[in-house]
Amino acid sequence: MGLIARSIEAAGIPTVVISITRDLTEAVGAPRAVFVKWPLGHPMGEADNAAQQRTMIFDALRLLVNAKEPGIIHDPGYRWRREEYSEPEWGGLRGA
Repeated sequence: MGLIARSIEAAGIPTVVISITRDLTEAVGAPRAVFVKWPLGHPMGEADNAAQQRTMIFDALRLLVNAKEPGIIHDPGYRWRREEYSEPEWGGLRGA
């Protein structure tokens, strides 16, 4: 995904990816990424955990809106199946 994101950025469209492999994300130079140390195939979280999945979407959107430069890898520190997720707030997404 990082290579695709770089191509899209080259066309002038900002991007952000959700990554579960930090070393690969760094190697391909993804413009902006949210990194979570979760099992392969689960970058958005657990099945049927809508609050967790929305949290990931909001984290990615906040990074997209607030990142001042490309090359940022944000690590929110979420632990697989050890967090309680509530509905995310819109804070940080308005006024973009």
